[in-house]
Amino acid sequence: MRKITLWLFSTVAALVLLFSYRTSTSSAIDTVAAATAPAPEPSPSTPATSPTSGTSPTPSASSSSTSSAPSGSGSKTYTGSAASTRWGDVQVSITVANGKITAVQVPVYPNNNGRDQQINAYALPILTQETLTAQNATIDTVSGATVTSDGYLQSLQSALDAAHLS
Repeated sequence: MRKITLWLFSTVAALVLLFSYRTSTSSAIDTVAAATAPAPEPSPSTPATSPTSGTSPTPSASSSSTSSAPSGSGSKTYTGSAASTRWGDVQVSITVANGKITAVQVPVYPNNNGRDQQINAYALPILTQETLTAQNATIDTVSGATVTSDGYLQSLQSALDAAHLS
């Protein structure tokens, strides 16, 4: 009888502690990954999205990837289609000059909570640097950011297809 009573009180205490634990769901800190630049000016065919929204409209089949006006001497920016992932949309823009990727931006990525912001502040600079080094979409995913990495690769491939690069 004594063991049962001790077990019952221990169980109740554990349940009270478990149910009183509060998780953080607010996104008070809005940080942007260090390697991402501000979102490019939206063109008439590209819907305006905010990197702090965490979501973006689903692109239509006719405008899955767009290119903007030349942004420098002989360089052109191509925006891949937004890839829907479990945690939010990911969209990649590349700047191409003389057939080489010179810059990579990620204007849309999951950042709805602190954990998303922490993961993407770490993962996006790595993915960006890997893209610039490889000059294609054959790059490794970032451990701990597999979902974002997969969405990044899908959108990057779409931008590369629009730029007619492999």
